[in-house]
Amino acid sequence: MTTRKNTSNQNFIDYDLHGVVGVRLINPTEKDARAVVGQLGPAHVPLERKPDITIRFQEKIDTPNLTNAGLHAGYTKDDFYILRSSKAPAKARIPFDEIGNDHIEILCQSGMRSVPLLIAIINLTFLSKNYLPLHASAFKYNGTNIVLVGWAKGGKTEALISFANNGAHYIADEWTIFSADGQQMFGIPEPIRLWDWHFQYIPGIEKEVKSQKKILFKGIHFLDGVHRAFCGMGMRKFFPVKMLGEALPPLKRQLNIRILPEKLFDNRFCKVATPDKLFMIMSHQEPDIRIESCNAMEIARQMLSSNEFEQIPFMEFYYAYKFAFPDRQNDFLDNLKDHMAAILMRIFDGMDAYRVRHPYPFSFHELFKTMQPFCEKKQEVMS
Repeated sequence: MTTRKNTSNQNFIDYDLHGVVGVRLINPTEKDARAVVGQLGPAHVPLERKPDITIRFQEKIDTPNLTNAGLHAGYTKDDFYILRSSKAPAKARIPFDEIGNDHIEILCQSGMRSVPLLIAIINLTFLSKNYLPLHASAFKYNGTNIVLVGWAKGGKTEALISFANNGAHYIADEWTIFSADGQQMFGIPEPIRLWDWHFQYIPGIEKEVKSQKKILFKGIHFLDGVHRAFCGMGMRKFFPVKMLGEALPPLKRQLNIRILPEKLFDNRFCKVATPDKLFMIMSHQEPDIRIESCNAMEIARQMLSSNEFEQIPFMEFYYAYKFAFPDRQNDFLDNLKDHMAAILMRIFDGMDAYRVRHPYPFSFHELFKTMQPFCEKKQEVMS
C-alpha cells in the first residue's frame, strides 16, 4: 500500500468517499492500513481538500488516571477513550462533541484490528452534509437500480448475491448513501460478510476461505452435530450437553468470512445511480417466497427505526461520553432522528415499492427467480 508524506514529513493515506467525505490516516503502520482496508476497502485516493476525518496513529497512548465508563470505554480529565474494537483490546480517543462539525481527529494506538466506530462516524459525517446513510443494499440489474432494505439479518445480502450471480452490478452493501434529493445513491466498497451456508450458492467462493477458517468451521459443525445428537437422545438437560448448548451460539457467529465485493461481482461496479425500485426483504414462517406491492412511505417509516437500531452501538458510547462530560453537548447527535426522517421521507416519496417475504434459510436461485420479474422497468412489471 502506497503512503505519501506531507510537509511535516508524516506518512499518510487518503480516502475520498465520492467527493463528499474525506478520510486521512496519518502515520499508519502496514497493519493499521490493512485494518482500515478491511473497513473501507482498498479504494484510497489522494485528497485535494482538507479531510473531514483525520485518524492519527501512535505507537502508544498513555492514559494515566483513566476512569472506566462501562467495560469498553474510559475517560481522563479531558478525553474519552474506546478500549475495545472487533472483540479485541484497543485504545482510541474520540471527541464525540466534534462529530458532525467540519473536522474531527481520532487518535488510535497502532496495532488494533479496526478503528472503533469508523463506519458510524463516516455515516454521521455524510448525514451532517445532508446525505442519508441507510441500512440497505443496492444493485443495478438490466438497467434498473434496486434498493434492498429490511431489518438486520432479513435477507438483503442474500438478495444482493442472488442477483450478482445473474450479472447485476454492485452499488452498495450494508450502507447505501442517498443524496438529499434522492437522485443519487452510492456505497462504500467495504468487505461483504458471507455466512458458510451462502457458499453453496456462490461458485468458486470456497477457494477464498483460508485453511484455518475451514478447520474452525468443521469443528463448530462437529460440535453442533454432537449437541443435536445428544439432544435427540433426550439428554438436553445433562450438564455437559447443556454447557455445550450455551457455548454454541457465540461459536456459530464465527461461521463467516468477509470478502471484497469485486470477488462476487467480477468487478461489475456502478459507482453512482438514481434509485428506481425499493424492496423490503423479510423472512416469515411460511414455506414459500411472496412479493406484493406496497406504499414506499410506509417502508420509510419502518426504515427510520432500522437506522436507529443500527446506531445503537455508537449511541451507547455517546451516552457514556455524556456521562463522562455532562457539560459537553452535541446538538447534531441529539437530533439525529428528525434529521434522518426529513431526508428519508423525501427520497422514498413516490418510489415503486414491494415487500418480499421468504422462509429461512432459502434458495438463492428461487429468490432471484421470484424477484426478477419485478425488477424490470415499471411499464414492464409482470402482475
